[in-house]
Amino acid sequence: MHNQRQELANKQRTYMRDQSKQKNISNDLHQEAESALNLALQLVAVHKFEKARKIFEHALTLDPQNSDILVEYGQFLEYHQMDLIRAEQFYTRALVHQPSNFRALELKKRTLPLVQEIDQKQFTFIDNLLKELYRIPDTNPYLRRAKRDAYYLHIYHSNAIEGNTLNLRETRYIVETRMAVPGKSLVEQQEVFGLDLALQYVNCTLVNRLGSITLEDILQIHRRVLGFVDPVQAGQLRKHQVYVGSFVPPTAAEVPDYLDDFLKWLNSLEDTRDLHAIELAAIAHYKFVYIHPFIDGNGRTGRLLMNLILMRSGFPPVIIKKSERFTYYSYLNQANDGDVRPFIRFIAKCTERTLTEFIHQSQPTRTTGQELRLNDGENAEDNFMEERVIMVE
Repeated sequence: MHNQRQELANKQRTYMRDQSKQKNISNDLHQEAESALNLALQLVAVHKFEKARKIFEHALTLDPQNSDILVEYGQFLEYHQMDLIRAEQFYTRALVHQPSNFRALELKKRTLPLVQEIDQKQFTFIDNLLKELYRIPDTNPYLRRAKRDAYYLHIYHSNAIEGNTLNLRETRYIVETRMAVPGKSLVEQQEVFGLDLALQYVNCTLVNRLGSITLEDILQIHRRVLGFVDPVQAGQLRKHQVYVGSFVPPTAAEVPDYLDDFLKWLNSLEDTRDLHAIELAAIAHYKFVYIHPFIDGNGRTGRLLMNLILMRSGFPPVIIKKSERFTYYSYLNQANDGDVRPFIRFIAKCTERTLTEFIHQSQPTRTTGQELRLNDGENAEDNFMEERVIMVE
């Protein structure tokens, strides 16, 4: 057993899908993809760009690892769609599958500095929003209410991403009254209690505590997330292999060493000093769910860990919405294939949205008459917390 652990410890730990194990496509599909590529290039030559875009995407569906298609589609996006960021992503994907591809190397070398400049401007814009938020007094009643409402929104959306069917009103009712909703799944209601308890632990214990984030901190978060649903597995590292769609996380035997490696990186000033807080939080979230250390509750625990890192850097916790579930998973999948930057940009947009909403909601709307409370109706769950107070003079 000791020798096995030592062998695992010496093995280089990577946070990326093993490309050598990707499924090979048939010759027929490869030829069909090449034909689609040639057709797309012909359409570009006659300026039929929308049709060309659809054919490019069809070619990639047939052969998603074809470096030639990835490079050509990247150039199409760069020159005809003016989408430099996505173009550079496709050059990167081409290099993941074929590191020696000369065209992809040259194109990435040219576009990467430009994309990095765009990303840095986005972080600067978000930092300025954060400064604007901090200029609003903590005593502002509208901001206080927005933050309180965001608490319930986080529980609702984080559970809903994992398939929980309780709506926002039901989620809030359970948290506020500690009572069950008749006719609803007991397990789903226990998930609400668990995430509420985990959020309280993060907010009241971990955010303002000095020092490193430890394995015990993560286990304590998970113990609360899953404790009401599965008290046996709550706070326990998995003992078996798990599968997440087509993705295969590290084996159960590798999990402890992966977590040790992850926490050393997370708490290392040398490794993280050049990262913006959003970059650090997003990469930490990705690495954590890549490891997938628990049987269940990895996503909810990972999102709490991400928000813990953001809050320790002065940012408010961000919400990934239920409606963004497939986008969220798509970016995590891209990170599995070697490019985590689309996921970082996604978390940056979520952070920008949170800051913008807090700033907007801190300002009362003024009219005449009496104080009114507005909402968009019983079925407008995602907008329920966006109701505004109209102050009347």
